[in-house]
Amino acid sequence: MSIRLRLTAWYTCILAVSLILFGSALYAVVHYYTFSKVKDTLREQSSQIKPNLYLDVSRGGFKFDSMGLSTSSEFYSSQVYGQLHDYINNQNIITDNLNKLKSTFPVPSEKNAAKVNQFETIRLNGNPFLVYQKAYVIQDKVIGFLQLGIFIGHEEELLRLLRSILVISATIMILMATTFGLFLARKSMAPIGKVIEAADQIQNGADLSVRIAYDGPQDEIGQLINTVNKMLGRMEGFYKNLEESYATQRRFVSDASHELRTPLTTIRGNVDLLQKMWSKDAAERPNLDEATMHTMSMEAISDIADESKRMSRLVSDMLSLARADTGRTFEKEPVPLEILVEEVARRAQMLPRTAEWITGDFSVLNGIYVNGNKDYMQQMLFIFIENAFKYTPEGQVTFDAFIYQNQVGIRISDTGIGMDKEEVPHIFERFYRADQSRGVTEGIGLGLSIAKWIIDEMEGSVEVVTTRGEGTTFVIWLPIVFPTPLE
Repeated sequence: MSIRLRLTAWYTCILAVSLILFGSALYAVVHYYTFSKVKDTLREQSSQIKPNLYLDVSRGGFKFDSMGLSTSSEFYSSQVYGQLHDYINNQNIITDNLNKLKSTFPVPSEKNAAKVNQFETIRLNGNPFLVYQKAYVIQDKVIGFLQLGIFIGHEEELLRLLRSILVISATIMILMATTFGLFLARKSMAPIGKVIEAADQIQNGADLSVRIAYDGPQDEIGQLINTVNKMLGRMEGFYKNLEESYATQRRFVSDASHELRTPLTTIRGNVDLLQKMWSKDAAERPNLDEATMHTMSMEAISDIADESKRMSRLVSDMLSLARADTGRTFEKEPVPLEILVEEVARRAQMLPRTAEWITGDFSVLNGIYVNGNKDYMQQMLFIFIENAFKYTPEGQVTFDAFIYQNQVGIRISDTGIGMDKEEVPHIFERFYRADQSRGVTEGIGLGLSIAKWIIDEMEGSVEVVTTRGEGTTFVIWLPIVFPTPLE
């Protein structure tokens, strides 16, 4: 059974029970009020009747002889039907209106007369009467039994009509409530159908951009639809991020395979050459003198060594990026910046370069600490410096630092080939290298990605200013922290 039918059945049953209770209570109140007035009338009229007792005293003492019935002027002789039964002579004394009915009220036996109910409904010739009954007892002997009745056909007809009205109206109300309730339940549950439809589309993978249109009140259903729409938005975002991650992963694998294929091809070619040159089979050896073979062998070994170093750097960089992808970070502590950059500036002099190396005055960093890791910070700075040397075939590379608004800026500036502004947003992507330099300048395109990860872990930022043919300037911004007390 659907929720609509269950809801309709529940509130229909509740309405039916409520109507039954209300109708029963209303009927009971009307019944009690109606017959209460009749009973009050009978009690009042009973006081207007005076039974007369006739005694026989002929033999000394006395004995009951017979009874009579007399009424006052306030007795409703046309409305109240009276009967007095004389147990002494076993006869009934009745009023004129009861005599016209040619019937009498049934009289209980003498021993049961004192036990009968005060009020009783009795039918005479099919006509209902509410009868007030009273026994007369003298010296523990029942001598008479008074019965006063009022015709209650109109009252019973009224109550019967009331019952019919209550039953018919309750039935109509239940049918109407069921019909309109089913309609309202269907209308109220219609948004749930949209939720189910959207969930089916998600399950089938049709369209994650679907949202449930709802302009009704913000009740439970409205809140549910808002929650589902928010969930759909998050799922769509997760799905897009997942697709982007898959695309990035595929691009990463493709670029890594491309970068690895070149050194592997070089190594394989040189190994094949060495195998032929130093083969035991004279037919496979090239017809070269020993000096030439020695020179070619040393060149092949040098190429193998260079390509092996290149592959080692590539694997190391890929491991660093894999660590970054898994959310792993490095331990950080306050690092004295002046000592670190001076050591980097000294060691950078020994890097292979063709440009002039210029360092600034690092005394402004005296007493300045940043929250980081010494080894990773050196790796990050060397990445920027090596890039500057690579792309500056002639000119100069400048390395200096300055402080601005509780931040330290480390600047690496060159006068090299520079870049177009359109390339700047992509330089921190993995394996990205400007087309003009790809295959000409040595590198695999992972260094800046690693440097950006290190800067982000230190809650810093990097600023790039570049012009094609005029050079590039990188400014690394790091927040200054206070050092921990020395023990």
